[in-house]
Amino acid sequence: MWPDLIEKSKAGGLDVIETSVFWNIHEPVHHQYDFEGRKDLVRFVKTVAEAGLLVHLRIGPYICAEWNYGGFPLWLHFIPGIKFRTDNEPFKAEMQKFTAKIVDMMKKENLYASQGGPVILSQIENEYGHVESAYGSAAKKYINWLVSMASSLDTSVPWVMCQQADAPDPIINTCNGFYCDQFTPNSNKKPKLWTENWTGWFLSFGGAVPYRPVQDIAFAVARFFQRGGTFQNYYMYHGGTNFGHTSGGPFIATSYDYDAPLDEYGIIRQPKWGHLKELHKAIKLCEKALVATDPTSSFLAPNVEAHVYNTTGCAAFLANIGIQSDVTVIFNGKSFHLPAWSVSILPDCRNVVFNTAQINSQTATLEIKYQNLKHKRANESDHSSEALQSEWTFVNEPIGISKSDAFAKPRLLEQINTTADVSDYLWYSISIEISGGEPFLFNGTLSNLYVESLGHVLQVFVNKKYSGSGIGNSRNPKVTLEKTIMFSPGSNTIDLLSATVGLQNSGAFFDLSGAGITGPVTLKGLSSLDLSTKEWTYQIGLKGEQSRQFEDFGASHWVSLSTIPTNQPLIWYKTTFDAPKGNIPIAMDFTGMGKGEAWVNGQSIGRYWPKNIAPQSGCSSCNYGGTFKNYKCLKNCGKPSQQLYHVPRSFIKLKSNTLVLFEEMGGDPTQISFAIKEIASVCAHVSELHPGPVDAWNSSRPQNGGRLGPILALECSYPDQLISSIRFASFGTPHGACGNFNHGKCSSANALAVVQQACIGLKNCKVGVSAKSFGDPCKGVTKSLAVEAVCS
Repeated sequence: MWPDLIEKSKAGGLDVIETSVFWNIHEPVHHQYDFEGRKDLVRFVKTVAEAGLLVHLRIGPYICAEWNYGGFPLWLHFIPGIKFRTDNEPFKAEMQKFTAKIVDMMKKENLYASQGGPVILSQIENEYGHVESAYGSAAKKYINWLVSMASSLDTSVPWVMCQQADAPDPIINTCNGFYCDQFTPNSNKKPKLWTENWTGWFLSFGGAVPYRPVQDIAFAVARFFQRGGTFQNYYMYHGGTNFGHTSGGPFIATSYDYDAPLDEYGIIRQPKWGHLKELHKAIKLCEKALVATDPTSSFLAPNVEAHVYNTTGCAAFLANIGIQSDVTVIFNGKSFHLPAWSVSILPDCRNVVFNTAQINSQTATLEIKYQNLKHKRANESDHSSEALQSEWTFVNEPIGISKSDAFAKPRLLEQINTTADVSDYLWYSISIEISGGEPFLFNGTLSNLYVESLGHVLQVFVNKKYSGSGIGNSRNPKVTLEKTIMFSPGSNTIDLLSATVGLQNSGAFFDLSGAGITGPVTLKGLSSLDLSTKEWTYQIGLKGEQSRQFEDFGASHWVSLSTIPTNQPLIWYKTTFDAPKGNIPIAMDFTGMGKGEAWVNGQSIGRYWPKNIAPQSGCSSCNYGGTFKNYKCLKNCGKPSQQLYHVPRSFIKLKSNTLVLFEEMGGDPTQISFAIKEIASVCAHVSELHPGPVDAWNSSRPQNGGRLGPILALECSYPDQLISSIRFASFGTPHGACGNFNHGKCSSANALAVVQQACIGLKNCKVGVSAKSFGDPCKGVTKSLAVEAVCS
């Protein structure tokens, strides 16, 4: 996917690609490095360079990124005497060794800009300023060491530290956040850099889906450059997918879509991608003026700021930072209308080329089509795939201890120190002898089992039968479970299965955040029995993981029945399928499943958990005006936090692919189906007062005040598609959104015919938004053109 993603980024107006370097995937075992396949960092940098773009290499090697353990490898935790991210010799030695290796790899391939390559910046550490105070006086020593160590690697390009106000020279301190226009570097010799402009927010299992309106992102970017910014990066421009166990948090979902301009599947998200593309063009038109001088500023009215860059050329930014009201102001002898919470960009200080609140780019509606790959039975629902209903086989995962490497300890063990994260799972098992008169019983055979766990998910089995479960959440991963259980006379077993859902990735001393059952564990009846200090037997991981069930495509131990068992915990499922036709991105809809993990041809597509439902409340209409917070704009309340799971085309073959599931809590795999994400229609809605496309600007030959009139532009998203029909066209006072446009009281009678003639049969088309094109259906009224087109 790299070349396509990079080209779409370039087409969107980016000129630098920023990427983190993931220590835990490149050195999964101490002194054993992996830069193969998807982990080929050099190849990635070269691919960016081949597209004509530059690179900011964020080595870290702490990255946060909602990535498992913040990017640190787990073996680091077990080095004697180590303390992370502070003035600690074992940690500094390992950090320097890995950082130097990455720098050396870049140097050997001549990839630094000083060698003629694309890498113009490198980052060391990440957002340390947020936690610095927790590490006391050792933090300053650590920072100074970082500067010395990074500088000694002699890359001949600048190093940066984000969110580090006290970064010593020559390290450049940078800003991360939703807004960085107010940020000032700690020296007037350092440029104003914004390393993370958050285009959305991450998704947590159990949470609603966050999104950020593009008008607010554009406002933030324009304000940054208005106030002297020189470089800004989107986090994320393409979010992608947390395959395998790479997501951290804990409770970060498999999807890392981040409401990015390029969505999780690499599909252009409109109007976000297009509106930002127009913004980038507008800023580039101001580039000569921006780099030549600092701006002068003035207030044109309450909440209205003007910044002017004026030396050899002139560029101006007019910002209305008010939330409620539009404002009309006079600037350079001309009148300008400024919508609330918006910035207008004037490359010549006289004519508006772009306003952040006025979207001229097309929008799109995505349609999810459930594709059946073979003949469908009459009683099958539209959301089921015959390919995933035929020849399902299964294997039960044993409850409790089943592996030969199990071991016993006379206490409860913390999970991460025990498993080193080689598996999400740790079994805790204990035997209880019951004669009938034990004081921790009531009614002879019953007792209340009380368990406290550091998280994240807990299941209880008594005498190999499921008895209850508890789950934490992203705000509080701890689990407290109290359950009445029934014993039988004689020997009884209590098996507790503790599961992690990604490890902590942020905060001071995050590496010391534990998981698993640390107690107390008690039985309560007439009195209590504390099991916490009794001897427990432990098993790291599952028997199916040890035998690599997810890679076993034809073993005889898979059971085939006419009706497979469903809705029971701890079971492996397997089936085969043929790939959906075409090259459109595909996903699997895991409706009907509980919680677990899925593998396609042996490659994990991540943890699934469709039964983790977002709260019913919290989703409402979202206005772009005003300061954005990560919880301000939410959708999919009352629905699964994540229902669709990306299956990259590179993971599958045309025929005979294998899907293996481990279902942890209970589900029905026959309900799983393929989902094809297609763009159903493309739309645009442009006012006759809009300044028009930035492409039309020509400062050397100004016509009509330096601008052409507003233009509505449409383009099919896929290379082999043409505009086949126009579903809606109205020039006048149309209203609504893409897929739901309606005519207003004022509407031109010939709008549909004009648009059809201009667009049908073409990959892209442009229509002038004026009475000249459509006639004037209502004189004296501000009009707009709304169009919805179908591509096929």
